[in-house]
Parts: sequence; structure tokens; C-alpha cells
Amino acid sequence: MTTQEVKRKLVAILSADVKGYSRLMGEDEEGTIRTLNAYKEVITGFIQKYQGRVVGTAGDSMLVEFPSVVDAVRCAVGIQEELKDRNKGLSEGRRMEFRIGVNLGDVVEDGDTIYGDGVNIAARLESLADAGGICISGTAFDQVRNKVDLGYKYLGEQTVKNIAIPVRVYKVLMAPEEAGKVTGEKKVQPRKWQKPVSILVAILIVVAAVVVIWRLYLHPTRPPVEVASKEKMAFPLPDKPSIAVLPFVNMSEDPKQEFFSDGMTEEIITTLSKSPYLFVIARNSTFTYKGKPVKIKQVAEELGVRYVLEGSVRRSGEKVRITAQFIDAMTGYHLWAERFDRNLKDIFVLQDEIAFKIMKTVHEKLQSPATRKSGRGASNVEAFLKILEGREYLFRATMEDNVLARKLFEEGTTLDPNSATAYVGLAWTYMADALFGKSRMESIRRAIELGQKAISMDESEAGAHASLGYFYTYAGQFDKAVAHAERGLALDPNSFEVLFNSGAALALSGRPEEAIPLLHKGLRLNPFAPSLCFVTLSVAYRMAGRFDEAVDQAKRAVERNPKDLVAYLALASGCILTGREGEARAAAAEVLKMNPAFSVEQFARRLPFKDRSFVDRSVEAWRKAGLM
Repeated sequence: MTTQEVKRKLVAILSADVKGYSRLMGEDEEGTIRTLNAYKEVITGFIQKYQGRVVGTAGDSMLVEFPSVVDAVRCAVGIQEELKDRNKGLSEGRRMEFRIGVNLGDVVEDGDTIYGDGVNIAARLESLADAGGICISGTAFDQVRNKVDLGYKYLGEQTVKNIAIPVRVYKVLMAPEEAGKVTGEKKVQPRKWQKPVSILVAILIVVAAVVVIWRLYLHPTRPPVEVASKEKMAFPLPDKPSIAVLPFVNMSEDPKQEFFSDGMTEEIITTLSKSPYLFVIARNSTFTYKGKPVKIKQVAEELGVRYVLEGSVRRSGEKVRITAQFIDAMTGYHLWAERFDRNLKDIFVLQDEIAFKIMKTVHEKLQSPATRKSGRGASNVEAFLKILEGREYLFRATMEDNVLARKLFEEGTTLDPNSATAYVGLAWTYMADALFGKSRMESIRRAIELGQKAISMDESEAGAHASLGYFYTYAGQFDKAVAHAERGLALDPNSFEVLFNSGAALALSGRPEEAIPLLHKGLRLNPFAPSLCFVTLSVAYRMAGRFDEAVDQAKRAVERNPKDLVAYLALASGCILTGREGEARAAAAEVLKMNPAFSVEQFARRLPFKDRSFVDRSVEAWRKAGLM
């Protein structure tokens, strides 16, 4: 690696290994390996939950990086608590207990691996931890002390191998009664000679303060501004103003109001995306930064945008305060910043007001949102809040959360019977039931019925049309699917949800060449899209006979979610069609690992493709890969 290629970054590093691993292997090698693999699967689940990335595995050890120290510590605690429960089912001599160290430090990135003192310190902290315990560095402690409901015991400054300066070390206390406590830290009493020194220091501080005031007010200089680099953009800048709206921070005392601040963010994104003059990043991608201390420069370069909107929401009863600032990442300048104090009943007007200020800033000729329909379709504030909360549960994509989402959407339709968006959300809860395998045909029928009702209330609701396009493919009504997909695209060609649902509907209806550019545009709007989006694009390429591109997209799906069974199916079939039988069999093995009872015939029967010969070719490919 040359000097120019060195890439440094500040990350949270988690290092873990098994206490007494050699003894366990010596006593029962096969049993130890089985337990280790099972426990590593548990650990991987927690790593994914807290947005970590595994950067190294060797034997019983794991090295993981996190963008947030809070996430790293929460992940470590979750791992230890879960493994503690699992160990209860093993005899004392066969229990497998991990030690974990967490550090915040600077590292050098080389491909998929990281190096440096930050990694070394995490490894040394791990060796200081008890079996089943966690040790964190002082730099990590400073970040999590008041943010995670845990206790800590200061173990002093420890000299660790290959690190010149002693490291402050804290033991994490996970017992509920220890929460909020920090023990072991002692205040040092000043010695006699320290008093005059303190006076001298105080004088120097006063002098320094005078100098600072003179510099700031009488002779100010502009601080350096960190700006985004066009050359470092992960994606080329679009040919029109490009915007990422970061999740607004919930400043309310009630953490349950998180859905409200998230919903505000989503509504602003939706309003902006309706403008044909703007390029707006989808919710799914910007929400990956939620709760993380990120720089505007980083967001702009990772998403390939010039402008970033960030802000906060504080709700107290019927009062709402929103602060927002709109930043040009290429210059570092704030184009505008403003605070809005409103009554809750004015929330819809406020959303449009913020969106309009952005539009006016980047393009003076844009029309006011007051001259067009917002498309939200909810005039009742209480109904609007129910819809926002319902979306949060729907996005979690579990059967339990789907039940809660349906209840909230139903309450929304009761409070506002004319809300098109409430009926679209309700329709998706039934489609989710169908995808979960629950009363499949009846659930699809109900989803279509509710989608149609939404359109009857607001024919211009693009999301309802695109959703119906998707629903109709599962009902085998492909002409209707295409008609609604095209109508949704005509109404809102800049929405990720519309592009994905319409693109999927066209692909399933046998029109892959039309679907491919739509899906690509959707992925540009949502660079951190879920694996399903890459699977759908892979399928479209396979239908179009572009097999190498199909394999590339399937691999991206697997990278995005290594637990996505359908992604491995897409990869297996694509590899067979490109003559990579070894890779195909490896992908098929992953399918069977996740579902040993997987049946090609049963899976194929549920596939909603108009071209059944494509399904037959897929079945043949899967069987060649070793699936039955």
C-alpha cells in the first residue's frame, strides 16, 4: 500500500475471543466446534442488528468495527446476556464464555481489513476482561457514560503490549442495580505546592481568554471548513440539485415520540421527491445515519449529493418546535437555518414550508407547494400521527410488528376515512401477510381491495398506484399491474418506493428491459437499499438474458444481507447460467443451511411471474446447483 492509498478513519472496534478455548478443544474438539459455530451465528445476528461489520475472524476470535461506540457497547452487552442464557443449558466444564474488549480509536483501512493501535488496544482490553465480561477503553467510556444504561468499574491505567501510553480501562457492569454507577474513580487531593501552581494556571487561562476574545471579535479569522470532494463521491453527482435529508433528531423528553420526528423527516423527503427539478435520496438510505455522529462531508460523499438537510424536532403537548439547517456540502456553507414554533395542527403547512424553502434556495423558479396537492391525503392530525407510527412498525418487517402496524393504520382510517395514505399502509400489512405465507390468496385480495380504495379517494396518489402494480402481479393480473405501475411512475418518477414497486411489477409482468433502468434509478436514490432490491434487479437481468450482470447484482444482495435466502437462490441460478457451477453449489449450500427443508417445487409454485417458462428455467438451474 502506498502513502497515497492509506485510508484512515475513527471507528469503534470490538474484539472478542473464547476464554479457555484450547482446553475446550482438547477435551472435545467436535463438540467445541459445533458450539462455537452456533455461538458465532448468535454473535453475527447482534452485529447485524447494531450495524457492525466483521473485519476479521480466526479460530475463536472475532474483530468487528462499528460507526458508533454506543452501538458497539450495546452489541457487546446483548451478546454476553444471550450467551449467558445459552450456557445455562451446558455443563459447567463445557460452557463457552467470550471475553470482549471495546475501543474507540484511529485505524488504517486496507480493503476489508483494519490495522493500527486502535485495533491493538481493543485486543488487549479483551484479554483483560473476565469470562463473559466486557472491558472498554477510556475513549469509549467517555462516549457511552451517559448514553447507555449500564454501570462501570474503573480498573485504572493499564500498560498494554506494544502501546507506549497507558490506557484507561473500565469494566462494564451489566447487572440492572449497577446502572448509572461508576466505581473506582478517585479524586486526587491537591498537594501544598499545587495551590500556587493553580493560581498561575488561572492567570494564564485569563490571559488566553483575552487573546481568544480579541481573535474572535476584534480580529476574527474564519475557521477551516471541511468540504465534500467531488472526486471522492461514491456516485457521480446528478445533473440537477441533489439532496439528502438526515433523520431529524427527537429532542422530546418522551422517547416514544421518535416516530413523530422520523415521520416528519419522511414527509419532507416525500414532498421534495415530487419535484421533477430535484434529486432526493430515499428514506431507507438516509435513515442508516440515524443516531450516529456523522459529518456532512461524509454523508455527501457516501450518498453522492451536494446538499444536506439536518434538524431536530421537539414536541410538547400541542406545541412543536423544529429547527432545520440546509447545507451546501461542497462549500460547507449554511444556505439557511431556521427555527419554527408551531401548533401541532399546523404540522402539514410546516412540512410544506420547510420543503419550499429548500426548493426556493436551490431553484428560484420552483412553484410553491401550496399550488399543488401534497399527496399525503390526511387532513386529521391524530390520523396523521397514527399513520406515522404505523409506518414505523411496518418497516420493521416482522409478523408481530405487522399486527401492530395494521391496528394503527385501521385507527388512522377511522379517524380520517378520507386518508388515502392510511389505506395504502393498511394494504401493505395484508401484502406482508401474504409474503409471510399467511392466508396468501385472501391476503392478496384484501391488499388489492384497499389499494383500490386509496385510489378512489385520491387518484393522484402515486404510491397507491405503484403498490397496486406490485399487488396485482401476485394475483396474476399482469395487465392491471402494468397499467398501475405506469400510472404511478407518471405521477411521481422521483420516489424510490414508486420506482421499486413499479419496476418490480414490470419485471414480473415480463418486461425486464423496461424495469432495469427504473430499478437502477431507485438504487441511486437509495444507495443503502435492502437486499430485496438487488435481488429484483438480478432477476430482471436474468430474464433479459444478461447473466453476468444478474450474478453481480445477486452478489450485492448477499453482501447487503448474508441471511437473505432468496439472494442466494438468485446467485445460484445466475452462476449456473454463466457456467460457474462451483459458486452455484456454494450458494445452494447456504440456502440449505438456512432452511434444510427447502423445496424447489414449493418455492416455484408461489413465484408470481407471467412468463412461466422463466420459472421452469430457474427450477432447472436450482436443481443443477444441488437443490431439490
